[in-house]
Amino acid sequence: MSRANGPIDIADTWDLRAPERALLAWCVVCIALGFVMLWGSTHVGGGVIDRLDLLPLGLYALSLLTLHLMLVTARFRGDQLILVAVAFLSGFGMLAQYRMGSFDTEGTISLNLLLFPIGLVLMGATAIILMRGRYQALAQGHWIWVWAALSLGLLAVLLMFGQRFRGGVYAAGLITPSEILKVTIVLFVAGFVARNARSLGAWGKGLPLPPWRALLPLAGFWLVLAGLLVVQRDLGLFIILSIAMLTMLFVGTGRLGYLLFGGIGAVAVAGVVLKVLPHGERRLTAWLEPFRDPTGGSWQILQGLSGMYSGGLWGEGFGRGSPQYTPIAQSDFIYSVIGEELGFAGCAILIVFFLILFGRGLLVASRARDNDGRLVGLGLMTVLATQTFLNIGGVTKFIPLTGLPLPFISHGGSSLITGFIGLGILLAISDGQPAAPPKNRIAKQAKGVPKHEVRSARRSPGN
Repeated sequence: MSRANGPIDIADTWDLRAPERALLAWCVVCIALGFVMLWGSTHVGGGVIDRLDLLPLGLYALSLLTLHLMLVTARFRGDQLILVAVAFLSGFGMLAQYRMGSFDTEGTISLNLLLFPIGLVLMGATAIILMRGRYQALAQGHWIWVWAALSLGLLAVLLMFGQRFRGGVYAAGLITPSEILKVTIVLFVAGFVARNARSLGAWGKGLPLPPWRALLPLAGFWLVLAGLLVVQRDLGLFIILSIAMLTMLFVGTGRLGYLLFGGIGAVAVAGVVLKVLPHGERRLTAWLEPFRDPTGGSWQILQGLSGMYSGGLWGEGFGRGSPQYTPIAQSDFIYSVIGEELGFAGCAILIVFFLILFGRGLLVASRARDNDGRLVGLGLMTVLATQTFLNIGGVTKFIPLTGLPLPFISHGGSSLITGFIGLGILLAISDGQPAAPPKNRIAKQAKGVPKHEVRSARRSPGN
């Protein structure tokens, strides 16, 4: 590891990550303010605040401190804004789930509460394990076929032994292990495209058609995947993975035709699926004509819109809304609860932090030193951004509902843990990318080096 590329000892790392430390402290302050508002609302309503109510905020602060110290001790030199953005979003999610009563138990600690701090620490551990370029092994050699086999095998086992609930298929305890496909399939497709980029980019010179022979293994895999997900009725996951695959094919080969053919194929598949699966057609009808069945199929979307409308610009106040009238508000419709209680302003803050996360993630992907890292980072960000768009777009009636949770905010342990693992891989990719040395370190060095060298150091790209 070259000294010119970053710090090599813990003291340097401590100085380098000072901005992250300060911003994480601000995250704790902001989330603490939200908890104080909720406790005040509970007190005014005649409720009682006991010691267990202090636990979520304490665990949140402790997990951020642990995460930061882990990265400093490991001399991690990766991106700092991604960590801050996801820390704020997950803190916001913990606050929202506390508001919805997801952590309520009879005098014991809820497992749902532990998922947030465990996920944050797991993200840091993933980044540390895969940093220094070790992430490259995930999308190389035989590993890409391991991810493909694991993905299809997991879906097959889930279909054989899972249980039906609200149309979907779940494992014991209503766990959704298929969420991990958002990572394993990205690794498979990224490795496949990176390995076959030249042949996949060799389209016909006359009629512009894709190279079917090179595309055949990926197309065959995708047909089997589509069949399993349709039987499982998880159309939202299929949409997310398909968009990620087409984006990686486009970026990996430079062929816009993949997006065009993909769009045509999506329209054809959507027409077939709507004929085969009646619940897909019901959701489309509820989107196009919500007042045809206002107390049945459109009840959820109309209640969500009504709540956001009543929230207005500033909201009715944390803990003062009526989310109990919206079905599954703590999961699919948590965004409508935020709109009702924190108004347009609260929703805007949430979207700004999502945009920071996506923008920073794409920057990390573009800076990756190898094609595998570039495609893996791009795929992971595409998955998160698509899921966020589908959730918020569905709740605001911009698009039909898909039943997907809002990343890091909605109730759902499998989605939460998968999101943290994906960001851990992204952080590992960012390790060693161009970073500016801390100012106080430059000042110390300035005493012993010529001025033109100090100026050169300050001009180096920031992190």
